[in-house]
Amino acid sequence: MTAEAPTILATSAGFERGPDGDRRPGKIHRFAAELAGTRTPKICFLTQAMGDQAERIALHYAGFAGTEFSATHLQLFPMPNHADVRGHLLSQDIIWVDGGSVANLVAVWRVHGLDEILHEAWQSGVVLGGVSAGSICWHQGGSTDSFGSDLRAFTDGLGWLPYSNGVHYDGEELRRPKMHEFIGDGTLGDGYATDDGAGLVYRGTTLAEVVADRAGPRGYELKRAADGSVRETPLPTRLLQPA
Repeated sequence: MTAEAPTILATSAGFERGPDGDRRPGKIHRFAAELAGTRTPKICFLTQAMGDQAERIALHYAGFAGTEFSATHLQLFPMPNHADVRGHLLSQDIIWVDGGSVANLVAVWRVHGLDEILHEAWQSGVVLGGVSAGSICWHQGGSTDSFGSDLRAFTDGLGWLPYSNGVHYDGEELRRPKMHEFIGDGTLGDGYATDDGAGLVYRGTTLAEVVADRAGPRGYELKRAADGSVRETPLPTRLLQPA
């Protein structure tokens, strides 16, 4: 199945912990399947933002094991693990992008031409989703620790969504003030932000709604005023229900 319109689910949310402490698909993953129109989703996860670490890949497989998700992965380090990368990605219901370094992620994608393949997948109805770096990447940019422990502005995102994107908005002390700083001084354009646990749903390039996997997290609209201040507006946020 495919989404009814080109769909991106850009989040600060991901796996949940089961009663035994193991990773299990989060409400956000199951919502991605709902957006794709299937109860038995094929999901391909991408971990280039963490350098395709074997441990990271294994954690994803463990998280989806024994569930309704049919999981595969695409790695690019040290070389692609699929002979037909385009064919594999276009056959998915969901492509989910892991967190890490958004700067490295986008650079590696461009070297491999993956940006063009992902754009084709998006336009064809494959739901594109991700957390943290996997949220910022679709936008013009956002705040990132890709360059070191101090947050800096990343301005070289794919730009399909013509906004800035702030992740972990309530989860890290400097995320909110840095987004205000970068938008206020014009380094980043107007955009949106998500608390940990929240996600932005885009239909085409328009924000359709904000969702959250638990009560409390929200999404926000961030707009620069003429005097350089930034107006932050909390957005209506729908609580996702258990599957």
